[in-house]
Amino acid sequence: MIIMGILFFIFGFVTWLNGSLIPFLKVICNLNEFEALFVTFAFYIAYTLMALPMAYVLERTGYKKGMMFGLAIMASGSLLFIPAALSGEFFVFLLALFLLGSGLTLLQTASNPYIVLLGPIESAAMRISIMGLVNKSAGVLAPIAFTALILSGMGSLQDLSAAEIDVVAHKLIIPYLVMAMILIALVFLIKYSSLEELAFESSTEDETNIFAYPKVVLGAVALFFYIGIEVIAGDTIGLYGASLGVQNATSLTSYTMVFMVLGYIVGVVCIPKYLSQEKALIGSSLLGILLLFGVSFSSATDALFLSLPNTLLFVALLGFSNALVWPTIWPLALDGMGKHTPKASALLIMAIAGGALLPLAFGKIAQLSGSMQSSYLYGSVCYLFILVYALKWHKMDSWSRNN
Repeated sequence: MIIMGILFFIFGFVTWLNGSLIPFLKVICNLNEFEALFVTFAFYIAYTLMALPMAYVLERTGYKKGMMFGLAIMASGSLLFIPAALSGEFFVFLLALFLLGSGLTLLQTASNPYIVLLGPIESAAMRISIMGLVNKSAGVLAPIAFTALILSGMGSLQDLSAAEIDVVAHKLIIPYLVMAMILIALVFLIKYSSLEELAFESSTEDETNIFAYPKVVLGAVALFFYIGIEVIAGDTIGLYGASLGVQNATSLTSYTMVFMVLGYIVGVVCIPKYLSQEKALIGSSLLGILLLFGVSFSSATDALFLSLPNTLLFVALLGFSNALVWPTIWPLALDGMGKHTPKASALLIMAIAGGALLPLAFGKIAQLSGSMQSSYLYGSVCYLFILVYALKWHKMDSWSRNN
């Protein structure tokens, strides 16, 4: 569990650096809001394109070697940030992010079902919540560390001169070089650890198409919408804060992550003793809808808490409503899947494409409407789908009838 915790910390740190990179690269590469959100697209589209190939790799290499391979891919992506920072070419940054996402795809395809199957299915959300605490704690630290290391003494991103932009771009080199070294060290840690192998069960007797299982397919769609709104909440808050003139906007993702950590604590304490996985998912989706209305219709100038404009505070609070969605959808979707679990897991991982596509849609809507604040309301569609999955669709074991 310690090694799994380390891996989930790495997941979180690498993933939630994107929230800081978006407003940073927007200035460095002279991008508009829509173009800047290609940061999330390049990172999360890797999950869709690489999920099935990585599942095949895991079947060939085994769990332990597969994790080592994933870490090595991530290290190569981190090293690619060096020529990206030197050249200032946005495409090179996107390629580096795609490699990071590809390595994470391999790690997540194995780790999530591994955590689900470690114990009783009824308490799986609690175990995933524990890993989520580690993951999102890294998400709290990543934007703060990025802002301290890269933008120390620079003030607002909007006020940087051309010379200062060149200086801060080169500051990316050392952090990503250190990250690459840490990832390579983890390769050797895994190699010489006593981590138990996770064998993916295969069978030639039953070749049932995974799309025959509606709770898995609809669970994947629910995860698609969830990842989309999670990334919007975590990765656009900095962009939105910068548009409002908030100082140190690149660190705002940390606020969303803090509320996610609080949500995971609720999951660890309450599931399954006081709260079923199904009810936790229902409550999360309803709260998300209410908070999106708060974002869209609250003040962008008044600040009653945490010195944030109220509208930004509601964006940050989306972290709390999002925290228990991933931990609850996984066990609900995988319950009873048996030998089909590896394929089901790969399909669920592919749904992370929501983090690539929906933030881009959000950016385009914001660009066309001229208002980021009102654009958040469209995220209600995501929570409505998740709500119906929690109420009805996760109980479906075939397309012809609903149990």
